[in-house]
Amino acid sequence: MVVVSPNLIHKHLKAPLLRKAFNLLEKDAEVQSLLQMANVMAVNRLKYNDHGPVHSKITCGSALEIFSILSQRVPPTTVEEGLCSLDDAKLIVLCGAYLHDIGNAVHRDLHHVHGCIIAAPILDRLLSKIYPKNRDLTLRLKSEILHCIFSHDENVRCLSVEAGSVKVADGTDMAEGRARIPYKMGGVDIHSLSALAIRKVEIVEGENRPIKILVNMDNPAGVFQIEEVLGRKIASSGIEKWVEVVAIEKGKEIKTIPS
Repeated sequence: MVVVSPNLIHKHLKAPLLRKAFNLLEKDAEVQSLLQMANVMAVNRLKYNDHGPVHSKITCGSALEIFSILSQRVPPTTVEEGLCSLDDAKLIVLCGAYLHDIGNAVHRDLHHVHGCIIAAPILDRLLSKIYPKNRDLTLRLKSEILHCIFSHDENVRCLSVEAGSVKVADGTDMAEGRARIPYKMGGVDIHSLSALAIRKVEIVEGENRPIKILVNMDNPAGVFQIEEVLGRKIASSGIEKWVEVVAIEKGKEIKTIPS
C-alpha cells in the first residue's frame, strides 16, 4: 500500500534509466519554466487546482506505481507489440506523466494539444541524451510519450496501458493539498471543496482487479471528485476493467466504483 504524494516517485528511481530521465526533467530550465507557467495560467488566473511541478511529480509516482502493478498481470502495450523493453516502457510512463500538463502554459483549453506541440522538441533533446546511439528507438518512445500527453484528456481514449496508467494517475492527485492554494485565493467551488474533503489517496494491489484506489475523506463531498474527475479519466483510460475505486469516509466504506 502506498500513499499518493510527491515522494512516491523516488520509490521507482532505483533503475538508472528512470533516474537519469527524471533528473534531466527536473534540471531542464525550459521544462521547469513551462510547468511554472502552467500554474500561472491554471492556478493564478483560473483558480484551478495545482498543475505545476508538484503535480507532475505526484502523477509520475502514481503512474509508475499503477504501471508496475499492472505489468505483473497485464502485458504492457509497447512491450507486447515489440516496440521497446519493459524499462523503456517505464520511461514512457515517467516522461508522459511528468509532461502531461505542460500545455497549460499556453492555455487550459486544448492543453493536451498544446502539450504535444511544446513537448515534441523537448523530447528530441532529452531522449537523445538518454539513448545517444539509438535514433529509431527514441522516435518510437517519443510517439508513445506524446500519446500519453494527448490522451490524458477525459474525452480522448487511451490506446496503451502506458497512457492509461498516466491518465488514471493524473486523477489520483486529488487530496486536500492540491486545492489549498486556489481555495485561499478565492477559488471556492465544488472542485476545491470536494478536494479539501479528501485526506489521502492510496494505491494498492487489488484482489478482483489489479489496481485498487482507496480515497479517504472527511465528508461525502469528496465523492464528487471521484465521480467527476477520477471516474471520468478511468472511463476513457483503456485500463478501466483493471481498476476499482473505494471511497472511505472516516474509516467506513461508502462507495465503490464499479459498484
